[in-house]
Amino acid sequence: VQLVESGGGLVQPGGSLRLSCGPSGITFGNYDMGWFRQAPGKEREFVASISWSGVSSKYADSVKDRFTISRANAKNTVYLQMNSLKPEDTAVYYCAADSTSDLQDDYDYWGQGTQVTVSS
Repeated sequence: VQLVESGGGLVQPGGSLRLSCGPSGITFGNYDMGWFRQAPGKEREFVASISWSGVSSKYADSVKDRFTISRANAKNTVYLQMNSLKPEDTAVYYCAADSTSDLQDDYDYWGQGTQVTVSS
């Protein structure tokens, strides 16, 4: 199983980015998916998750109303749309599979991460 994230980069405060994650080696439509992030010197933390059907999603309080998780099962892709970005959103963002939990130990598969830097 391989999860590959893309879409990270450098953006100014208040800007937007969309991250993508395209798993391979799994039947994507059967899997709940999540996004986590890890800032320098901090522990990895939950950002958002979405059920296999896309019906249910949840968010960390720190990103609620700014970030949106979605999925396109026909394209084997999960997205994280990030708006109104703040410097404190700077982190490596990870895609993870097989849970909607906010606990990283509940996920079986992880990507390598993509760097998001919010700075002027």
